[in-house]
Amino acid sequence: MKKGLIYQPDVLLPWQASHAALPTRLPLGGSRYRVFFSSRDVNNRAHVGSFDFDLATGVTSNTSREPVLVPGNWGYFDCHGVQACSIAKSDNGDLYLYYLGWNTAKQSPLFYAAIGLAISRDGGETFIKYSPAPILQRSRFDPWMVSGGTVIRQGDEWLMYYLSGYKFEFTADGGLSWYDIKIARSQDGIEWTRSGEVALPLLADETNISRMTIDEHNGLYRAWFPVKRRNIGYRCGYAESMDGVTWTRKSEHCLSVSESGWDSEAIDKMEVIRQDDRIYMLYNGNRFGFDGIGLAYSDG
Repeated sequence: MKKGLIYQPDVLLPWQASHAALPTRLPLGGSRYRVFFSSRDVNNRAHVGSFDFDLATGVTSNTSREPVLVPGNWGYFDCHGVQACSIAKSDNGDLYLYYLGWNTAKQSPLFYAAIGLAISRDGGETFIKYSPAPILQRSRFDPWMVSGGTVIRQGDEWLMYYLSGYKFEFTADGGLSWYDIKIARSQDGIEWTRSGEVALPLLADETNISRMTIDEHNGLYRAWFPVKRRNIGYRCGYAESMDGVTWTRKSEHCLSVSESGWDSEAIDKMEVIRQDDRIYMLYNGNRFGFDGIGLAYSDG
């Protein structure tokens, strides 16, 4: 069941001229969560902000007036924008915020992206970039770009499910990109190795699979993700896995577009939260989160 928009960009803030994209959760205890999001200024540079949301009451509070994370210096991998993707806790209790940084290319809409890391040592109040350089960038497995890393921990190993951009073409209708989901592995959450291991390949009629959100419960991994086909906006995809590595695509448990309104053309970047016996989904709609973040839920 859809509940509508719960957060819209505050256009009175210079860094929130438009968009509240890529909702990324941080549990605060009980039914309270901090939700990180990305907004764009008038120059289309993306900044990361946050707000607190109580699933039980539906109340939004503690909205950041200043960005939590800002674009890097000119020439850096993140000088045109930063977007939060995933949060994981290290062994010493630090919070690792994985974010994508991007640069525009000479010819629009081509762009380049890589994955950076910011660290919080105060429970998610503030984050400091680990390095001015990315921790995961283009490789022979990902020749165009890497983006949207979702990180989980399995015992001593960290797994990152990331967007692997392997082709971009200019066509008569504009730019056309291809990216699937591959897996990188780490022992510390900072240094990553990869071998071209594919978690979610594209199906015959698909061009893009975007950031995964993963729920592990009673030994079953469940994942939701935006899927794009030619000339169709993003739709919700769903897959299951017993080990978090081998995934089976399925069609059930997905959210559909509305007949009209802000999510009538796309179901985009989503984040799933399990709270008691209910599954909540924070998600974006049309135009890559231009209107804000919506909420839906499913019982059982």
